[in-house]
Amino acid sequence: MNKIILTIFITAMSFMAQAQTLEECQRAAERNYPLIRQMDLIDKTTELTVANIGKGWLPQITASAQATYQSDVAAWPDGMEAMMRQMGLDIKGLRKDQYRVGIDIQQTLFDGGAISKSKQIAREQGAVQRAQAEVGLYQVRQRVNEMYFALLLLDDQIILNKDLQTLLLGNEKKLTSMVDHGTAAESDLNNVKAERLNAQQQLVSMESQRRMLQAMLTTFCGIDVDAVQKPTLLELSTHNDRPELQMYEAQLRLFDAQEKALHAALMPKLGVFAQGYYGYPGYNMFEDMMHHRWSLNGMVGARLTWNIGALYTHKNDKAKIQLQRELTASNRDVFLFNNHLEQMEEMEEMKRYRQLMASDEEIIVLRQSVRRAAESKLAHGIIDINDLLREINAENAARMQQSMHEIQMLKEIYDNKNSLNN
Repeated sequence: MNKIILTIFITAMSFMAQAQTLEECQRAAERNYPLIRQMDLIDKTTELTVANIGKGWLPQITASAQATYQSDVAAWPDGMEAMMRQMGLDIKGLRKDQYRVGIDIQQTLFDGGAISKSKQIAREQGAVQRAQAEVGLYQVRQRVNEMYFALLLLDDQIILNKDLQTLLLGNEKKLTSMVDHGTAAESDLNNVKAERLNAQQQLVSMESQRRMLQAMLTTFCGIDVDAVQKPTLLELSTHNDRPELQMYEAQLRLFDAQEKALHAALMPKLGVFAQGYYGYPGYNMFEDMMHHRWSLNGMVGARLTWNIGALYTHKNDKAKIQLQRELTASNRDVFLFNNHLEQMEEMEEMKRYRQLMASDEEIIVLRQSVRRAAESKLAHGIIDINDLLREINAENAARMQQSMHEIQMLKEIYDNKNSLNN
C-alpha cells in the first residue's frame, strides 16, 4: 500500500515539475518570437548612427586631382612685356594647361550644437523603434494568455468528463444487475450506455482540441509545454505601464530633439582649414610666368559661415513639428480612453464571475444531492432512467460551470494585469 502511495506521489510531483506557469510561457514566447531579434539590431544600429554623427568633430580631409585647359590666362600687358625683354628678362607667361594634386583639411570648432542635436535625434529615433518593437512583444503575451487559459479550461473539462463517465459506468453496472434480476428494462441499460458513449465521444473531441492547443503553445513559446499550472489570484493594480505609452513618450521626445535641431541650424559655424597642393601654377603667379615648373603650395585659415537660408523654412518646419506633437498627444489620449474602457469592462466581468462563483459550490452540492436521490428512486422504481440521466447531466453541467467561472475569473484578472502591463 505504501509503495502505491509513493508511486502516485512521485508521479504527481513529476507532473508538477513538467507543468509550465503562465509567466514562464510568456517569457519563453517573448524570447522565441522573431521580433525579439529586432531589439538588438535596433540598439546596434542606433549606436553606429550616433558614432558616425560624432565623427563630424574629426578633421574632414578631401584629396583631389585635376587637370584643366583654359581659353585664356593672366599675362603681362604687351608694353610691359616688351620693356622686360629689352632688359633681358624672358617672360614666358602662364601656360593654358594647368595641373593640381592637393589635399584640403577642415576642422569644425563651433557648429551651434548641430552635431549634438543630430546625435540626440538618432538616439530618440532608436528609442521610438525599440518602443514599437515592445508594443509588438506585448501582443505576444496576450496571445499566450488566450491559449494558456483555453488549455486550462480543457484540462478541467477533461477531468470532469472522466468523472461523468465513471458515474455513468457505476449506474450502468447497477442497471446490469437489475436487468439480470428482472427489476429494470434493457432499454434503460442501453440508454445509460449510449449516454456514456456520448461522453466518450466528447472526451475524444476535447483531447484532440487539447493536443492542438498544446502544439500551438509549444510552437509559440519554443519550449515543450506538456502541462500548465493554474495561476494564483493576484492583487489588482492601477499603475499603467503599457509599452504604447512609452512609445508615445519616445515620439514626443523625438519631436523635442528635432525642434532643438532647427534652432541649431540657425547658428553660425566656425572652423579652421588647411589647403595644400602640388602643381602648376602655384600661388606665386609671377614666378610661374617666368618658369613653367610644378611647386608645392599651402594655405591655412579660419572660416565663419552662416546659412541664413535656414530662416526661410524655420517657421513652417517648427509648425509641422508642433502639429506632429499634438497628433501624437491626441493618439495617446485616445489610447488611454480606450484602455480605461477596457479596464472597466474587465473589472465588471471579474465582479460578475465573483458573484457567480459564490453560489457555484452550493449548486453542485444541491445537484449532487438530487442526483443521489434520483439513483435511489430509480432503484425503487419511482422514476425512470431519463429522469436520472437528466439529474446526472445537470450535476455535470453545474461542475462544468464552476470550472468555467473559475478559469474565466483568472483569465480576466490576468487580462487586466496585461492591460496595464504590470
